[in-house]
Parts: sequence; C-alpha cells; structure tokens
Amino acid sequence: MIKQLFHGKINSITTAALLIAVSSLISRFLGIFRDRILAGQFGAGDTLDIYYAAFRIPDLVFNLLILGALSAGFIPIFTSLIKNREDGIDKEKNKEAWQIVSGILNIVIVSLIFLCALGITFAPFFMKLITPGFSGEKLILTIALTKIMFLSPIFLGISAVLGGVLQSFKRFFVYSLSPIFYNIGIIIGALYFTPLWGIYGLAWGVVLGAFAHFIVQLPTILHLGFKYSFQFNFKNKKIKEIGAMVAPRTMSLAISQINLVVITIVASTLAGGSLTIFNFANNLQSFPVGIFGISFAVAAFPVLSAVAFNKKDLVKNISLVIRQILFFIVPATVLLITLRAQIIRVVLGSGQFSWQDTILTINTLGFFSLSLFAQALIPLLVRIFYARHDSKTPFIIGIIVAIINVWLSLLLSSKMGVAGLALAFSIANILNLIILWLALHWKIGSLDELKILISTIKFSAAAIVCGVVIQGMKLVIWQYIDMTKFWGVLTQGITAGLMGLFIYLAVCSFLKSEELFDFWQSVKRKISLKKVNIQDQSEARGI
Repeated sequence: MIKQLFHGKINSITTAALLIAVSSLISRFLGIFRDRILAGQFGAGDTLDIYYAAFRIPDLVFNLLILGALSAGFIPIFTSLIKNREDGIDKEKNKEAWQIVSGILNIVIVSLIFLCALGITFAPFFMKLITPGFSGEKLILTIALTKIMFLSPIFLGISAVLGGVLQSFKRFFVYSLSPIFYNIGIIIGALYFTPLWGIYGLAWGVVLGAFAHFIVQLPTILHLGFKYSFQFNFKNKKIKEIGAMVAPRTMSLAISQINLVVITIVASTLAGGSLTIFNFANNLQSFPVGIFGISFAVAAFPVLSAVAFNKKDLVKNISLVIRQILFFIVPATVLLITLRAQIIRVVLGSGQFSWQDTILTINTLGFFSLSLFAQALIPLLVRIFYARHDSKTPFIIGIIVAIINVWLSLLLSSKMGVAGLALAFSIANILNLIILWLALHWKIGSLDELKILISTIKFSAAAIVCGVVIQGMKLVIWQYIDMTKFWGVLTQGITAGLMGLFIYLAVCSFLKSEELFDFWQSVKRKISLKKVNIQDQSEARGI
C-alpha cells in the first residue's frame, strides 16, 4: 500500500487533483499553524515585517530563473521523451530523458549558486531599494535574514527539477508532499530555532524547509531510474528547446514578482505591520486557490500537453477542469467572505495579535476574496498556453496587467492603506483572467463557454443560498456561546460553515449539477479501487 502511494501512477485528472488538493490542504493547515505561531509570538509589527521583507529577493530569484523555466518548457518536452511499458517504467529507453534531467539540474545548480552568492554580496543594496520605509536596526536585521534565506533557492531549484520529473511521470503523491515538508521546516524554525537564535531562527527554518522540500522527492526519482551525470549538454536540441521558452516565461514571472516587490515597497512606507497583515491575509486567501485552482492546474498539465494540438480533446478537458475548479471555488469564496472574522480570530487571534490587527486583516481578506475565482482559473489558462508552446501571450498580457496593478496599488493604498493593496490585487487578477480568456478563445475558438456558464449559474445560485444560511446560523449560534473565547468563535464558524456547505451541495444536487455527480463518482471509484487492492493483497497472502 505504501509502495503504491509513493511509486504508483495516477492517470485521472480528477483523482490526481484530489490527491494534490488533500496534500495541499494539509500543507496549508500547517501554513495556518505556522502563521498562528508567528502572530502569537510577534504580532503584526516590525519583527514579521522584517521576516516577510527578507523573503522577497530570494523568492524572486527562485521564481524567475527556475520555476519559470520548468513550468514553461521542461514538463512538455520531458513528457514527450519518457517511455512507459504497460507493466511499468522502461528505464533503459528513458536514457535520453535522464540525460536532459542531469543537464538541466547542473545548469540550475551552478546558476543558483552563482546568483545566490551575488545576492548575499549585494543584499544591503537590494534591501535598501525595496524597503525604503525601513531604517536603522530594522534594515540591518532585514539584510541579515535575507543573506541566510539566499541558501533556500538552491535547494528549491533542485526540488523544482525533481518535481517536474514526478509530474511528468504522474507521481503526484510524492510531488504533493514537498510543500508539507517545507512548512514543517519553517514551523521547526519558529518553535525551536527562534528560542535559540532569535529572529534568525525564522530564516534558518526557511532553509531547513527548502532542504526538506528537495530531499522527500529524491527516493522516488531514483526508483524511476534516474542516474545523475555531470554534464551540461548546451548543444542538446531538447535543452535548447527548453531554453527558447525560458526567456518569455521568465519575463512573465518577472511581472508578477515586480508586483510583489512594488507591494513590499509600498507596504514598507505604510503603518508598521502593514506588510505582515498583507501576507497573513494573502496566505489565508491562497488556501482555496492552492487547494482547488493550482491542484487541478498541476494535475491537468500533463494531459493538456498531450492533447494541446487536438482541438476537440483540448476543449473537452479545458471545459471539464474549469467547471470542476469553479464547483469548489465558488462556495469557498462565500465561506471566506461570510466567515472571515471567525477564521482570522481562530487562526491568528492569539498572543500579540491585537483586535486592531484583526480588523485590518478582516478588511484586507475581504478584498482579496473578490478575485478568488480569477486566481483559481489563471494557473490553468496560463498552462494551456504553455502546453501549446506559447509563453509570449501570457507575458504580453502580464505586462498590461502589471502596469494596471502597480498604478492601482499606489492609488488605492494612499486612500485605504493595506486593504487598498488587496483591492488592487483583486482588480488586476480579474482583468488578467478576462484578457487571457479572450486571447485563448481567439487562438482556439469556442472553449465550451455555454456549458461553463450554465454550470456557473448553478454554482452561484447554490452559493447565494449557502451564504444566506451561514449568516442566519451565525446569528442563531451567537446567542448560546461565549464569543470572547476561542472555542466559542471556532464553534460558531465550524457549525455555520458546515451547514452552509450542506445546503450548497443540496441545492447543487437539486439543480442536477453535473460537476457534483462527476466528483462523487470519482470519489466512489477511488474507494472501490482501494477495496479491490486490499482484496487482491489479501488473496495473494491467502487470507
């Protein structure tokens, strides 16, 4: 059973997405636990502003140079090279594929060591540039933490290559464990390193998490037949193809990273704790996006790559995945909007995290929630372009959206503070989705919009009823519990939320939602498969 989990292949998009979603759920619960520890220990103030600001440049290096290259070119090209037998992996015939992996790994490692060394050397210059509101001891500590965190992109870069391999072989279980181990490392830093080394312990926790992110994937990679070789193969045709797609994708990611840098710059000039509040609210709203949007996009990417130029199959898969994403993300949006006060008090409301911090985070999270549907669909739409070997279109669209986002961030933050940054973020993401959709429609033709619209109307109707029920349940429960206590707030939130979800599913069932029945059938197939596997194992052992 354990061996099947670690080495088994998953062909169904829905099953793979559910597996990634469950792992993402665990990872993000750990992330919430991490944020609760940080909020309780430090509150929304200078210490966590330093911590989050120190993340920015190392994270930018990793996202620009590694994540961009792999998401754009590596997976489609590597997928075309690997050869599977009916009874497993044909290790001998995958020799060329493994040579590509070694070549990419070597390029990534050497590039990151060089760039991280430069980053450590010029950290004082970079941090003065992106945190103009920091000075004195606050700036000195930010620079010191940045230097430590520059070790993490090296491990994450290696891990990203291994993760691309696992996705190509459809080994989604091990791939989905990486973020869990990453958060465990950060939690260890917060709980055990911080008492020893102070705020520096947080930075070393990030490094530990990055190492764990990499190491958990290694055994399965070796099992698949990978043998490392020290070669660069710059003249290799496939590596050249990957390289040709790196520049546009890197520039596309540069746009989103520039947005984050602008947010960091603006937040550093606002009231103390603004950057922390933005990150706390962003982490909470990323919860459903990561579980539903990114999980389905990751699971669908190998399939989309295989049918990218078969219009009928491509549109069929696009429509299916979009409707599945919306089935989950629409009620998640309602839950986040109606229960955001309860969520924030339960997750962050301890220790040094004050009521004023809570109010600011509630307002910021509310504006973030407006664009959850867009944030959940954008990763899928972008991957469709990449599957068709087109990384230029998302880049051009990204430039337009980035300019709008920067302008809105400066405008709205001056009037609304940190909540204005979240509103600007949401408006930009909705515009991004609209333009990406129009561009994809222009290139491919119909994306089965009518069927998607009908399904979305059903989800929205069910979600409205869900929201009304949640609001009513909150008022009913409030009379019988102590809302000044943790357990009182938790009870109100869970009870109202579960009742709302039950009503959402009931209304979807009444409206004969195809996506609800597809999801239920997928769950039943998974349960049936487990029963068959257990029976087969029992018969093999003579039980």
